[in-house]
Amino acid sequence: MDGGGSGGGDVVADSGCGGGAGTGLAALDARITGCRACPRLVEWREEVARTRRAAFADQEYWGRPVPGFGPADAALLIVGLAPAAHGANRTGRMFTGDRSGDVLYAALHDVGLASRATATAVDDGLELYGVRITSPVHCAPPANRPTPEERNTCRPWLRQELELLRPTLRAVVVLGAFGWQAALPALAEAGWAVPRPRPVFGHGSHVRLDDLDLFGCFHVSQRNTFTGRLTPAMLRDVLRKAARSAGLAVAG
Repeated sequence: MDGGGSGGGDVVADSGCGGGAGTGLAALDARITGCRACPRLVEWREEVARTRRAAFADQEYWGRPVPGFGPADAALLIVGLAPAAHGANRTGRMFTGDRSGDVLYAALHDVGLASRATATAVDDGLELYGVRITSPVHCAPPANRPTPEERNTCRPWLRQELELLRPTLRAVVVLGAFGWQAALPALAEAGWAVPRPRPVFGHGSHVRLDDLDLFGCFHVSQRNTFTGRLTPAMLRDVLRKAARSAGLAVAG
């Protein structure tokens, strides 16, 4: 998935979600980058890529759906919300190039799950150890707010990603209530037994689903981190618990 992209306006590929040929995560990632199923999101992501923020005026934006990032045999999956307009929508990699990503990758590095504490560009050398990062909505939404309909339209991608990861996946950390609401039905569709009524989101929530541990964590949004609702220590604590349940070595 890593790499620069076009300004977005000339992208023509799958018109819907979940179709296309090929197997494996690499093929799935390639299909995701061509999705044009949600007109509002397509228009927004490409408009942002054309107009650009002044600080990045000299950069070519990705301007497409952003697929997951991390190894295909990950034991731990982190589920966010959606790409940031001038973050992943610019760089083409999950949580890369914005302050939310700064918080997340610093915590992953602190607990020994990432090779470096910062994520600035797809060629910055960042590696994840046993961890993959994805989102329930793969296009940057206006005001960082996808609609429930857009979330549901994008869900087949998450379901397929979960199915492909299932042989090695042992834990999932969901960042925020929106991601939680998307992840539970996707997990059910991918074959995990999700309790009824469905578990309620909360920071520190922990639910056992067959052979999978599901954890809730406040999102690493600036609203949460600037106000102290989510502190680096709180984030590291959830990541350590999830990594240990997934059988990954952790630091600290």
